[in-house]
Amino acid sequence: MAGNDWVNSYLEAILDVGPGLDDAKSSLLLRERGRFSPTRYFVEEVITGYDETDLHRSWVRAAATRSPQERNTRLENMCWRIWNLARKKKQLEGEEAQRVAKRRLERERGRKEATADMSEDLSEGEKGDVLGDISAHGDIPKGRMKRINSVDVMENWAKQQKEKKFYIVLISLHGLIRGENMELGRDSDTGGQVKYVVELARALGTMPGVYRVDLLTRQVSAPDVDWTYGEPTEMLNPHMSDTSGLGESSGAYIIRIPFGPKDKYIQKEHLWPHIPEFVDGALNHITQMSRVLGEQIGGGQPVWPVAIHGHYADAGDSAALLSGALNVPMVFTGHSLGRDKLEQILKQGRQSKEEINVTYKIMRRIEAEELSLDVSEIVITSTRQEIEEQWRLYDGFDPILERKLRARIKRGVSCHGRFMPRMVVIPPGMEFHHIVPHDGDIDGEVERNEDGPAPPIWAEIMRFFSNPRKPMILALARPDPKKNITTLVKAFGECRPLRELANLTLIMGNRDNIDEMSGTNASVLLAILKMIDKYDLYGQVAYPKHHRQADVPSIYRLAAKTKGVFINPAFIEPFGLTLIEAAAYGLPMVATKNGGPVDIHRVLDNGLLVDPHDQQSIADALLKLVSDKHLWARCRLNGLKNIHLFSWPEHCKTYLSRVASCKPRQPQWQSSDSQADNSGSDSPSDSLRDIQDLSLNLKLSLDGDKNEGSATVDNALDTEDALDEKNRVEKAALTLSKGVLGGTQKAGSSEKEDRSSSTNKFPSFKKRKNIFVIAVDSDATSNYIEIIEKIAEAVKKERDSGSIGFILSTALSISEIYPLLTKGGFSPSDFDGFICSSGSELYYPSSNSEDSPSGLPFVVDLDYRSHTEYRWGGEGLRKTLVRWASSVNDKKGEQGKIVSEDESGSTAHCFAFKVKDLALVSLICGQP
Repeated sequence: MAGNDWVNSYLEAILDVGPGLDDAKSSLLLRERGRFSPTRYFVEEVITGYDETDLHRSWVRAAATRSPQERNTRLENMCWRIWNLARKKKQLEGEEAQRVAKRRLERERGRKEATADMSEDLSEGEKGDVLGDISAHGDIPKGRMKRINSVDVMENWAKQQKEKKFYIVLISLHGLIRGENMELGRDSDTGGQVKYVVELARALGTMPGVYRVDLLTRQVSAPDVDWTYGEPTEMLNPHMSDTSGLGESSGAYIIRIPFGPKDKYIQKEHLWPHIPEFVDGALNHITQMSRVLGEQIGGGQPVWPVAIHGHYADAGDSAALLSGALNVPMVFTGHSLGRDKLEQILKQGRQSKEEINVTYKIMRRIEAEELSLDVSEIVITSTRQEIEEQWRLYDGFDPILERKLRARIKRGVSCHGRFMPRMVVIPPGMEFHHIVPHDGDIDGEVERNEDGPAPPIWAEIMRFFSNPRKPMILALARPDPKKNITTLVKAFGECRPLRELANLTLIMGNRDNIDEMSGTNASVLLAILKMIDKYDLYGQVAYPKHHRQADVPSIYRLAAKTKGVFINPAFIEPFGLTLIEAAAYGLPMVATKNGGPVDIHRVLDNGLLVDPHDQQSIADALLKLVSDKHLWARCRLNGLKNIHLFSWPEHCKTYLSRVASCKPRQPQWQSSDSQADNSGSDSPSDSLRDIQDLSLNLKLSLDGDKNEGSATVDNALDTEDALDEKNRVEKAALTLSKGVLGGTQKAGSSEKEDRSSSTNKFPSFKKRKNIFVIAVDSDATSNYIEIIEKIAEAVKKERDSGSIGFILSTALSISEIYPLLTKGGFSPSDFDGFICSSGSELYYPSSNSEDSPSGLPFVVDLDYRSHTEYRWGGEGLRKTLVRWASSVNDKKGEQGKIVSEDESGSTAHCFAFKVKDLALVSLICGQP
């Protein structure tokens, strides 16, 4: 048995420190391992089930045994080993726990960063900041805006922005737009958007850091509209009288640009064919104004817009084109989205998709909105609902993917070329400086106001009522089906207690004759009149035919004096500016629960939300507010207390902080002051005239088609590049003036080039009247020279006069073009520019080969390279093309590898592939 002493010693150590075998654990081990191992079980039991001090005690007792006969070395070693193993296991478990905790912290930090990043585009009212002393109910609703109860914050912000000189361009094409006496409700195009853009332009023009704001719209000189809409320029006078420190061209202006029928006012659905005409006029205005502002505040350099902001789909389409032409960031506000309107009309089942498109040109509108999504850097919305329920219907936006992309961008992770605009929630603002809420009631004061005689509009409304002292339920909206006024009238007519307690006032725009109204508006108004007759509401409902925009505040005051209620029962309300206006005059609200009123109610807490489809819910809410005077007073107080959160200064502060975050992309041509002084022919007036007259026409392509196009010469080179790049750019700008095609007359043209280089500080094509873009690609390179020679010979007379320039466009790289030109007897200076690598690179000729890293007499257009780098997802594209080539080769397996990547012919932005047999090209491309 001596050979088995170590077993007995091991068992002694186990038995000495604790209990024996446990049946439950034994069965567990049997299930897990299939058989029971006593040794393994004992070791695991010691390691996992016992405190290390117990095992250490057994080891000490074994080691302290004095008698050699009693002392068992194996028992001592076994105890020490098991004890050491247990300590090692605990150490490993601790390290693993630390790694798990670290990973958990990293994930939590990432989630917090993503959440914070995603919440940056929320308005202050959606961040959940606690508002003290804001609710008369004693509780604080979640997601309330943080209240700014001091002007110090705004003053500090104003000081920080004072040195900036922003130029902002707003665009709103449809409707009748003017600064004063707006004809809101005149038609469906002249509504809340018109008031919003005018007030936004006016408010921005008074903000610190903003030098000039231009609101571009359509010039209308029609006999059926006021003459003021035909004035080219109108200055928007600020509400505040302090205009100190303003410059010569500073402030806010309405700029009316003529496009479309000159003597006819047309609806927005018919403006689409005329948008290119507007873009041309807007481009001309912005270019000239940028140069004028450059003379005033830019030190002679043009001051380009910090952003171009399009309002509604038609303006978004225009802003996208202008943004691309001027290389200026774009901002977009949809106001009312096409896809959402399409779904709403389809749900009603009254029209097919084709009929809707004929009436509203809805597909063209959706196309413009998709384009605006692709181009915009920022999309401004009024509510979170607009993002989550309306913008998500578009191909160019996905809320979940947008959040992921934003988180990846913040962490510096590649987005593989995917881009989505930043959605920013900024509620519209309102001017409150002229509003003074009154606490009096109407008893005995129908004929007069606190400040004097009652406004005429009061009498116009009161004449409808048999008892004008009852509280007034006020609705202010066009007679449009989506405004849901018919349901309101029905709810009022069928609720007897409500009729006994209140009157109903419907302000439905202006009209002279119902027969002269549009079909939908006329049908809604007729339906309302029929319901008034059906429920015998005469003496209880007012529906005046006319009111001025200046009368609206008086109407709000009248409703507040009668302790009335303002209601917006629209099926869906994008924002609800009238709710804010009513709250500013002390009117509680009843509003639809669909859209912007939800956000307004969360901030103001001044009324009730209802289901616009539930007639009974509307009646109950109105009755509750009218009958419960304590609730009415509480809602009124809450609205007045929190209304400042919707002021224009707060709106503009958030707006400017977002717009200023857009990276300026407008480049600038660089030239020395001495060169500018020596160039007498390039005065500011000459530059403007040249811009107006310039037309870069694509006269001739390889197939002989003639196309007209336009471009500006204000291509820019970034001043923030390194100094050596700046010097090369200056040299390149001078050498560009040498490009006159010489052919066999190189000697004479050389002398002309030398003369022009000393006077011209702009590229040579600045003086061109026409540009020929020679798009030449063929199987045999020998054909290149022949084609170029034929084109040059065809315009020999105009070429010699210098009015025509040439640009060579080809799929070849610049290193492949140069030997071909040399072989054919041409010089790089014979061309004004070179479009290479299938349009991915743009070069200009240079007299010094040292300007180019490749040693060739060309200089690269750094601005065009920056343009192609912007949002470039080339690696993902290359992988897709490689997979495509592999799939083609797999399908044509019997013919070998017929498509392969041409790495030598590829560049960073142009991926080339070789085809083994040109006869298979049509089959590869899927053509018969």
